[in-house]
Amino acid sequence: MRDDAFDRLRRMTRARVALGRSGDGLPTKAKLEFQMAHALARDAVWGKVNFESIAAALAPREVIHVASAAADRAIYLRRPDLGRRLAEGEAAKLPPGPFDLVFVIADGLSADAVEGHAANVVIATEARLAGLTIAPVVLASQARVALGDDVGATMGARLVAVLIGERPGLSAADSLGAYLSFNPAPGLRDSARNCISNIHGHGLTPERAADKLAWLVREALRIGVTGIGLKEAAPDGAIETTQPTTQITHHKPTGARAHE
Repeated sequence: MRDDAFDRLRRMTRARVALGRSGDGLPTKAKLEFQMAHALARDAVWGKVNFESIAAALAPREVIHVASAAADRAIYLRRPDLGRRLAEGEAAKLPPGPFDLVFVIADGLSADAVEGHAANVVIATEARLAGLTIAPVVLASQARVALGDDVGATMGARLVAVLIGERPGLSAADSLGAYLSFNPAPGLRDSARNCISNIHGHGLTPERAADKLAWLVREALRIGVTGIGLKEAAPDGAIETTQPTTQITHHKPTGARAHE
């Protein structure tokens, strides 16, 4: 076990610092750890999200499955523009609002992040938003952040929250991001969104992310703006869950069966 001046620094970060060397290269342990992290990142990018398991975790909430204009994963990675809009005919699946908020769970660039954290963030955030009208959860495959603009505009939602797998790094391959946009519409600039990033096991917990996201939702509805016009300033511990989720209004598409 190494005992040197960098030990404290190594304990404070998951970044690869002060790895040492073996001749002109890395020590074997550091090299193998790097190769493993790189493999996990590649698997996260190319992995396919099990949206059925996410739908089950979200029950009894209604969910709607949609796809972007990117026909498969290879196209999605080569053509980001296609991942930003719905495929032809997909908009017809979305019920009209109005709604205060719609959650979109998008695969993005990390299947592990979406499967590991997205449902928990939705559930925890809803618990903090009593009194709001929340749309069915939209599960979007081959999707980028801006796909939420199409979804939100079609559904007449005042806000859209896109939960999406972030681009994997070599210290976290399962990081989820949450992007909140007021008055979503195609062509919305990224500067009009608020982002909460690094939701994963070694970063922000789903509960803490829900605190931040719920605060942003209420502030956005109060002042009518997100992005650079809305600075996240919620003090730690300022938001408590005081009302049961049964007080939240959920829309059920016409003809949908009520859950037991």
